[in-house]
Amino acid sequence: MTSTSPAPAPLATVTDTGPDTVSDTDSAAAPGGRRRHAVVGAGHRSQMYIDAIVGEHAEVAELVAWCEPNPARAAYYDAHVGAQLPRYQPDALEQMIAEQQVERVVVATPDHTHADVVSRALDAGADVVLEKPLTIDAAGCRRISDAVARTGRDVVMTFNYRYSPRNSALREVIATGVIGDVTSVHFEWALDTVHGADYFRRWHRDKSKSGGLLVHKSSHHFDLVNWWLDDVPTRVFASGGLRFYGDENARARSLGPRPTRGTGAVGDPFALDLRADSRLAALYLDAEEHDGYLRDQDVFGPGITIEDNMSVLVDYQRGATLTYSLNAHSPWEGYRVTVNGTAGRAELEVVERGAVQPDADGNAVLDPSATPDRVDEGPRPHGERLLVQRHWAQAYEHPIPRGRGSHGGGDAILLADVFRGAQDDPLGRAAGYLDGVRAAAVGIAGNQSMASGLPVLLADLDLGVDLGGA
Repeated sequence: MTSTSPAPAPLATVTDTGPDTVSDTDSAAAPGGRRRHAVVGAGHRSQMYIDAIVGEHAEVAELVAWCEPNPARAAYYDAHVGAQLPRYQPDALEQMIAEQQVERVVVATPDHTHADVVSRALDAGADVVLEKPLTIDAAGCRRISDAVARTGRDVVMTFNYRYSPRNSALREVIATGVIGDVTSVHFEWALDTVHGADYFRRWHRDKSKSGGLLVHKSSHHFDLVNWWLDDVPTRVFASGGLRFYGDENARARSLGPRPTRGTGAVGDPFALDLRADSRLAALYLDAEEHDGYLRDQDVFGPGITIEDNMSVLVDYQRGATLTYSLNAHSPWEGYRVTVNGTAGRAELEVVERGAVQPDADGNAVLDPSATPDRVDEGPRPHGERLLVQRHWAQAYEHPIPRGRGSHGGGDAILLADVFRGAQDDPLGRAAGYLDGVRAAAVGIAGNQSMASGLPVLLADLDLGVDLGGA
């Protein structure tokens, strides 16, 4: 089976314009005219920002340059935007910012490069829009924190899940106090055998480059809990391992000989054939000759150093405890959150794909949250529900406003804040670098705990900033 990678959903398409639809264009044009942007890292994820700059937010943003070492990827986006933009190598980042008068850089490079790219951009005089996670280790946090303190410049973290209406609704429920003071949270995230497997095909499989899923993926989830509770994590204990993917697990389950890569493989449900998706073919298959990067490695091949099953216990400053689990080989995809309080309980359940069901050509969408309209229904239908129940009362369903676009309706609203400026938002969804530190710190501490078998105090990580600070 081959898998396809969805292009970012068209941001101008609104599927419902009813009264409870969440708006993403209420903000006015940013003061001072169009800000000059450059994109650092022209991979798959960068297209969301590129399309926003040249499309819906073109009146307030301008795309002026690429910083991308692979000429095939830069050429792909030149063709995509219909212009040949100045192109710079990573070691010429400062030169690009100076020559092109760049005011902001959008950073969508591999995670282990974030600390270097962000700190250099800030020192060169540009603000930063940064794909999560902030960075992969404590040294990276210190480097970025020092650069922010030194320059006074701005780092916007793009935690798009904050903007998803269902997650915003849970934040509202907790903030109203209807369930009282929060005592504990249970958060279970299931990645299926298409989307979850994808982290084991690409550079994310190398923990030295991604920090593992506890940093790369779970920083989204830890940020949600930090934001839902409006609290600061203090202590982490974690356990996990590589128990499904990887060559040792393949041998233990007698899976037999494996193809080294997915392109060209036949009849393998875990294979990704880059030829089946024109975007992936252009960005990666056609670009291999320039940097040797293989986007379609075998998920049961050697060299995987990240975990696929993780459990984490997190204590918070005001006394709540989080129990969290992530599984990357589930037959369905989605998440469940239970928030217990002194006056009741809230339960959020989200099904992003109820089952992996390939089409007639053997293809399945890589990330179902990015294209919710392409998910099949079944006994576990795609959908979401938020239940609230106070002590001594019946449960009731709390309404979830209808959003638009990908990632639970969050991307379009996030991009409006990123490019037009966050407006007066009682939910406080806009995230800065300190939010990035707090989220990454839980994963960083979790990695230390898995290595040592001991709990880790976040205050002992030396992150370069007081986590409770403003």
